[in-house]
This record gives sequence, C-alpha cells and structure tokens, in this order.
Amino acid sequence: MPNSKLIDRCNRKLNYLRISITDRCNLKCVYCVPYDFIPKLPHKEILSYEEILHIVKISVRLGISKVRITGGEPLVRKGVYDFLEQLTKIQGLLDISLTTNGVLLKDNINKIKSAGIKRINISLDTLNRKKFRQITGYDFFNQIWEGIELAQKMGFDPIKINVVPLKGVNYDELLDIAALSIAYPFHIRFIEYMPMGTNQMEIGRHLLFPEIKKQINQLGKLIPVEKGMNDGPAERFKFESARGEIGFIRPISRHFCNTCNRLRLTASGQLRPCLMSDVQVDLKTPLRKGCSDDELTEVFLKAVRLKPSEHNLSVDHPAGISAQMCAIGG
Repeated sequence: MPNSKLIDRCNRKLNYLRISITDRCNLKCVYCVPYDFIPKLPHKEILSYEEILHIVKISVRLGISKVRITGGEPLVRKGVYDFLEQLTKIQGLLDISLTTNGVLLKDNINKIKSAGIKRINISLDTLNRKKFRQITGYDFFNQIWEGIELAQKMGFDPIKINVVPLKGVNYDELLDIAALSIAYPFHIRFIEYMPMGTNQMEIGRHLLFPEIKKQINQLGKLIPVEKGMNDGPAERFKFESARGEIGFIRPISRHFCNTCNRLRLTASGQLRPCLMSDVQVDLKTPLRKGCSDDELTEVFLKAVRLKPSEHNLSVDHPAGISAQMCAIGG
C-alpha cells in the first residue's frame, strides 16, 4: 500500500474496511441481543448497495485493499449475491471475505461462490445442538454444520470458525472445538468476549486467553504459525500434523491497537475508526446530498484523524460503548 492516504496519527496504515450491510439477523445470540428492544433501522436509513459500492471505490483510491462484509447477518438482505458479485469486480481490492452465522449458507453456497467470494468466516460457539438452541434461540445447528462441510467440499479456503468462549456456556467444549483443526482444514478462532452495548450476558462469564489456551493445550503442543501479509490480529498456532490451525484474538487481555488497520462502515452509513468507541463520522448525509468524491474523501480522512491510539475496554472496567455489535458489524 505505498500510496496510502489513510495513515493515522500513530502512523498506522489503514487498509481494511469492514462493512455492515444490515442490522438484521436471523439468530438471537445471548451475547449480542440487547436486553431492551431496539428498533431496527428503517429501510431508507440503510445504505443502498449502490452507495456502498461508491464508498468502497473511494476507499480503494485512498489505500483500502481488504474488505469484509458483515451484518447483522449479511445473507438475510435481499440482493446480497448480486452486490457481492459487483464488489468482487472492483479493481484494487485484493481480499474480499464474508462473515455469516451459517444459517443460510447451505442453500446459497453456489451463489456465494459464483459471486467470487473465496473466503468465509462462520460464527459457531458450540457443537452441541441443544446448547446451540440455548445460545441462539433457534435449532439451526445441523443445517449450519452441513453448510460448513459443503463450503469445504466446494473449495472455500480458508474457512474460519469464530468462537466466543464463555464460562458455563461452552468452556467444556473448547477441546472438541479446537480438535476440529486437526480433522479439518479449518481455522478455529477463539475470540475474547467484548462487553459492549446492552445484551443478555451475565457478568463473570468472560474467558481470557490464558484460560482458553491452558484448556486446549491438553490436545498437544501448539506450534506458532507465521503471520501472512493480510492477516488480522489473530495469534496463530497449529497442532502437529493438524490440517487446520488455531487462532486467538485478544482484544481484552492483550490489546492489539498498535497494529490495528481497520475502519468500519455501519449499515446506517457511519464510518467508525474504532470498534471500541462510539466515535463515528457521518458518510451517508453528505453522500445523499450529492457531495463530490473529494468531499467524501475528506470524511474518510477525518475518521482516520479521530482513530484513538488504543481503547480502554476491559472486563473490570467496560468502556461504556452504547452501540450494539449487530449494528456495527464486529
């Protein structure tokens, strides 16, 4: 990214844009769904696909080379497969991926592949069907697992499985989940829970890296894996002779703010320089008023200037972030 204009005051080059295309989801996970009813965005308040594509083209000219599509659940939005196909045709994007809960994966995997998507992340916190229903509110485990297996057969690589370890929820399954990386070429990502918004999680359920790693070390020695050029914050390992690998994402126990290369575009058209902060800059209003691309560029640069050096989120001292994860896109 030699000509990047997205360099913040901490000299971090921002080349990664995560885009939430909807705040709607077909699951109700306990660590995501708020206690109180929060109305969904009216359709007119959500960026159109044309607006998103316009923003992405501007971001690429500024140095963005990596994009991830998120939600809510992105596959519930009508027209998403045509949008993905248009996105993959944008010159300058070197890495385009999709995060999904997998509910609609099995029935739409051909459309996803035809659109040009090669990498997917699936959120899956348990391998137990009954427990899955308790966590998400729905009995969709079997179809999600069938979708994951089908994605593997169709050549998606890597397939990353995102897991949020929680006491009293899935701690007793961490060994079985980690063992998937031995039997399958999956990248298992254990992600520390981030306390933000208002959700149905009980205080004290959090599990941090030392406890998680100690539990799965029972499977054998974890061998470090060298990071790739476009890798995110995961600390990568693998078991000897494993087909896949293990990753740890540690936003609480070990801040990776000094290497953060991300901006986030919400479904409502707000550009957020940090997931762990409510600071955001409005892109939608100037875009809909017909502003020039140069003016939209200035909005991007303003967001970059507002990116904090680090967040202050911790288990004992939450940052008081009011936005819901489902509205930001993670």
